[in-house]
Amino acid sequence: MQHQQNTQNFKESTQMPTQQSHGGHEMFDAHEAISGLIGGMEQSLFYEQHIQDPELKTMMQKHKTFLTQLYNTIVETLKTGQEPSVKTQTYEMALSNNVVYGMQPSQPKTPAQSVSEINDQCISGFMMGALKQNASTFTMTALEMTNPVLRRVFADSVPNMIEMAYEVFLYQNKNQYYQTPQLQPQDMQNYRNSFAPVQGTMPH
Repeated sequence: MQHQQNTQNFKESTQMPTQQSHGGHEMFDAHEAISGLIGGMEQSLFYEQHIQDPELKTMMQKHKTFLTQLYNTIVETLKTGQEPSVKTQTYEMALSNNVVYGMQPSQPKTPAQSVSEINDQCISGFMMGALKQNASTFTMTALEMTNPVLRRVFADSVPNMIEMAYEVFLYQNKNQYYQTPQLQPQDMQNYRNSFAPVQGTMPH
């Protein structure tokens, strides 16, 4: 009798409408992730008017368009618990993967004291910060999802956040906003050779 009463408190996802197939912790994490995505999109409205470089402005607009569709996809999936009408897209970078390695002295940076001091270097840094935060939050959120469709939407979105952040890095790098020093050749070789593959036949 006690066992029957206990089992009445449980219900499988197949026994409920898909829009209700969400755990409590899942709803909290999804809410936090979506709010973070909105925050980054809204911040871009302030940044865009201060951008000087047309290339950076085009990149921001492209990101905003992509993230708006992603937002709609996530919200639809959260509401329905089903496959969204527009599935997660794949972000395609406009820049090549060419990285400039090296380091040269630059003026020490200090926080801007007025809006007039906000420049493209600052704005690209804001963009990078928002994308990194979203990538981290979406990863943790995907790991907490109980609904399989919403889990996949968040998980599939992480590579896109990484790709957009890498595109911002490439822009910063070529403008020397984000310099990339290297190790000495011998040190680099030592690190590369720190690991070796497992020998023999791998189990199937």
